[in-house]
Amino acid sequence: MKRIARRMGRRAGIAAGITSLVVPMTIALGTAPAQAASCNVTTGPYQKQVEKFLGRPVDGRQSLADCQAIQAFQAKHGITPTMGYAGPVTWRTMNTMLQQRAAGTTPNRAGTCPTNRGRIACVDLTRQLSWIQDGSRLKYGPVPVRTGKDGTETRTGSKKIYWRNINHWSTLYHVSMPYAQFFDGGQAFHSTTKSMWNPPGSGGCVNMRPADAKAYWNLLRNGDDVFVYGRKPGT
Repeated sequence: MKRIARRMGRRAGIAAGITSLVVPMTIALGTAPAQAASCNVTTGPYQKQVEKFLGRPVDGRQSLADCQAIQAFQAKHGITPTMGYAGPVTWRTMNTMLQQRAAGTTPNRAGTCPTNRGRIACVDLTRQLSWIQDGSRLKYGPVPVRTGKDGTETRTGSKKIYWRNINHWSTLYHVSMPYAQFFDGGQAFHSTTKSMWNPPGSGGCVNMRPADAKAYWNLLRNGDDVFVYGRKPGT
């Protein structure tokens, strides 16, 4: 009986040792496919441009670190699918950001927004920028905005603010539109909690960050001019 007990004890010890080796291998093998599925390690058509924008080594070859950096950028701005692929939508978003940075404190350097109307809110669809000027003097901005997507573009041309509602509720989209200032039918400046670089865009309104929408509310009045020009990338 003692010999049988000793043999059973040795078998249990061997089985325990084998289990301790097998279990970690199973976990490792089980997690690898999930990681691969969540991050696209394929080199994208805008790989070098995206790498440079993100401060990554610019070699034009997708790595796991590249993928994770791209994926974090996509998640921050609501770019889907959030797979870390350097595709056209991701690069278009980054390129718009670069144009916005280049505008600096002289967004109307080309003189496209009228300077002979006194106070006016300018909206450049191409760079997704807006600012308020008085004549040629910059009063506020420039700030990033999110304008109408393909099919519901923000309409271009000269407008005037005709109605304001600080706590507006859209019965069309069933969403809150704080600091709404309407300038063309149902199109208005108003705040949103979405990223200003969230594609594909709004239903036609000029979305703004809450602080910017509040500043516009305090600076503008009914009858003030609005000038919309350019063309949003992707429309």
